[in-house]
Amino acid sequence: MSDSSSKDTDSSIDPRIEQANQRLKAARMGLQIERRGSKLCLRGTLPPRPGSDRLRAHQQRVPLDLPATPSGLKQAEQQVKVIAAQLIQNTFDWRQHLPVVGGKRLHQMDLAEKLKAFERHFLEHLAKDSNPGATRTTWEKTYAPYLRKLEATTRSHPNFTLTEAIYSTIQAIPANARSRQVCCTALNALAQFLHLELPIDLKTLWGTYSPSKTQMRRLPSDEEIVAIFDTIPSPTWQFVYGIMATYGLRNHEVFFCNYSALIQGKAEAAIEVLPTTKTGSHEVWPFYPEWVDRFNLREVRLPPLNLDLHQTTLQRIGQQVATQFRRYQIPFSPYDLRHAWAVRTIHFGIPDTVAARMMGHSVAIHNRTYHRWITRRDQQQAVQAALERRIIRNL
Repeated sequence: MSDSSSKDTDSSIDPRIEQANQRLKAARMGLQIERRGSKLCLRGTLPPRPGSDRLRAHQQRVPLDLPATPSGLKQAEQQVKVIAAQLIQNTFDWRQHLPVVGGKRLHQMDLAEKLKAFERHFLEHLAKDSNPGATRTTWEKTYAPYLRKLEATTRSHPNFTLTEAIYSTIQAIPANARSRQVCCTALNALAQFLHLELPIDLKTLWGTYSPSKTQMRRLPSDEEIVAIFDTIPSPTWQFVYGIMATYGLRNHEVFFCNYSALIQGKAEAAIEVLPTTKTGSHEVWPFYPEWVDRFNLREVRLPPLNLDLHQTTLQRIGQQVATQFRRYQIPFSPYDLRHAWAVRTIHFGIPDTVAARMMGHSVAIHNRTYHRWITRRDQQQAVQAALERRIIRNL
């Protein structure tokens, strides 16, 4: 068919489009159908598109990817009704109508493509204020495992709708496990991205997990921590161990710190955890200060790990620390050093707000987590220290 005959075929639908628009106007839909070449689109007053610097709704076109044919026009009229209802309910979402990946729209994608689009959206938009490493770690640790479970559910039950697969994935996880809550969080974010209305709020499926119900840890004593340091054969891994014990750092934070105060020999020996880390920039002081010299921390010696967060993640870096602890048969986890540091600050009388800031989390988390772990041994030490201070004041 020649170009001229194709144009004639496209334009022959124009009278029908005009008739359809008269019906839409009479029904006060607020949208009109337009033909742009061989495709149909809608035009009306719509919210700003994602990334737009406009703040108010204004005249815009919605691409429909429908042919300018009688059947395409019939579908376009149905789309007008759907979008008009969404505008009234304030639920209109541009993501349903703009190409996301490979020129496709969400409603045209299979589940694997939708999950890929969600990952891209999360990394580029939902977490755009975080650093790349922390964002990627959150995705891989908190979202990706449960999205893979969702994919497995749909493969096992091909007749399930996506909504049914979401509920089935959640219900396969023990009701009162923390993983149930994390799964609900991840799948709820996916449903919001897909503009999928769930009949049952996923928060009602969380269960009764609470951090206060988790098993208490047996934290290493200060004497154990010092003794274990001397058994580590590698100077670089001794440094990692010593810096975590003295400053309460997370596994990966050791590799993303400003150690200039240590290197320069400053007495206060504070270090700065860099913004690259999970919770952003914060300063930390040593407890015990004498461990700075006991563990020779002024000579910064780090293992040669890959720290390029375009190639790895904070989680993987942290996992390598845990692997080395197991390799050297250290009888407690890296995080136990952090927790022991937190309890130590309580004995020093450091205010919770200050300790929480140094640990890079909220006061609520600090109190909920660490005050529970004060054992009878800790209480006895605190009472003894208080009595000694009283004796000194009375001298």
